Amino acid sequence: MEEKEINSNELNDTGETAETAETIEIIEQQPAQPPFNWKKEAFEWGQAIIVAFVIAYIIKTFLFTLVLVDGASMENTLHTGDRLFVTRFMYTPKDGDIIVFTPENFPKKPFIKRVIATEGQTIDIDYKTGDVKVDGKVIKEDYIKVRTMRAGNVKFPATVPEGHFFAMGDNRGNSHDSRSSDVGNNDNTMGMVSTKQVMGKALFRLWPFNKLGSLY
Repeated sequence: MEEKEINSNELNDTGETAETAETIEIIEQQPAQPPFNWKKEAFEWGQAIIVAFVIAYIIKTFLFTLVLVDGASMENTLHTGDRLFVTRFMYTPKDGDIIVFTPENFPKKPFIKRVIATEGQTIDIDYKTGDVKVDGKVIKEDYIKVRTMRAGNVKFPATVPEGHFFAMGDNRGNSHDSRSSDVGNNDNTMGMVSTKQVMGKALFRLWPFNKLGSLY
């Protein structure tokens, strides 16, 4: 008996080609779309928003943050309106660093200054010449605006206690800093600030764009 070759376009009993019938069958087997559940959708969006806020909080608290400079105490290094990238991750103050900290007596007013001396170092200031000595040596300060200084009520020489630092603004004639005892922690009569008050080290200037780059 002669075998008949079947063409894929041959009509079936319903008058449709085999290809068409197969296509219809596949379409009919697709599951129906479930109805929109706005409560479930809102819950999932709420979860995503909460997770995003938690991540942002962790980053800002422990890794880095952005700060806006307001004031003239760090001129000519920094100016009002500068936006800075500040790192927090495992940071310990070091001489020469520009840091952001919140003094105990000014909990809502972050300060931005330069670290001059750290724990165990002895600092001395000659208000007549503007020289600053750390451990008996005059430090080189090309960054200061003027050498004329505003005197505070802290007596020098003074040794920085453990877990503290001494900081001053680069604009020595117009800076409220560790030369004044009220900037220091309440556990000492000097202007020494606890490292626990540090928010972080300023690394980069992000704005204005024409000054974009490292601060060091």
